[in-house]
Amino acid sequence: MPVLPVLMTGVRRSRPDNPVLANQRPVLLAVAVFTPARARGIIATVLTLTVRSMDNNDILQLGKLMCTVTRDWLWQPAEQWVQERNPGSVLHCRVGSGQATYHRYDSRDRQHVITYGARMIAAKHQPETASGWLSGREIRKRGYFGGELSTLNLLAHTCCHEFAHLLQQSAGQRYRGSVHNRHFYTILDELHESGAAQTTRKALAERAREQGLTLPDTPFEPVDTRQQMAHWQVGDTVRFGTGRRELHGQIIRVNRKTCTVDGIGHSRGVRYRVPVQMLSPLTPPR
Repeated sequence: MPVLPVLMTGVRRSRPDNPVLANQRPVLLAVAVFTPARARGIIATVLTLTVRSMDNNDILQLGKLMCTVTRDWLWQPAEQWVQERNPGSVLHCRVGSGQATYHRYDSRDRQHVITYGARMIAAKHQPETASGWLSGREIRKRGYFGGELSTLNLLAHTCCHEFAHLLQQSAGQRYRGSVHNRHFYTILDELHESGAAQTTRKALAERAREQGLTLPDTPFEPVDTRQQMAHWQVGDTVRFGTGRRELHGQIIRVNRKTCTVDGIGHSRGVRYRVPVQMLSPLTPPR
């Protein structure tokens, strides 16, 4: 597939930096979302934990930057190859307010849509929540960027991951029920081996610095959820959330990466599935 030698050149046409945002209103940033469903008659709610150290606008700006870098450094060098296989194809990048991050292709409009979720961007700033994403597992297991996890590496790799889906779709190698298949990982590996991923990383870092945006490149160790799980057992009382959003509950089930918690106090009657890294012991009042 002759895409990647073109991507290696890093040559791009000039184009105004104007990624399209589907939602420009301020978003609530989150490092985790608890989404217990209505089950067994228990009414569930959604709890969002905010990242207090980050500004909503900074996250949106980073999302816009990811759109710009994807378009200028990944799409433009590959556009001719994509057009040869599907004439009239266009790329639309957007920043979503949630955590969903994905590539979608609309065959009617021949439009590739890549969405970067604001909550995903926020989550990848925290070691406790970054490790659970597929991008983090890919970096570690496949040795991308030297196998080092950092916010910069995670976000740069996310751009490459979603763009690899675009190339996979254009090559006719994406099938129902078979998305992260061997064809996908061949493309993703080549994006890294060709230098396109490193170019994407460099462009993201430079643009962020120019705009005064914080984009940490300090490596951090992945959180071992198995070790954390050993600290909890059924019957433990816990707290999760921050500030006025803090909730209390009692663990009723220890899952593989989460704990199922029955709310107590003002949360009584609500059941939550909480990522283990978000739990803290509830100290009984004296």
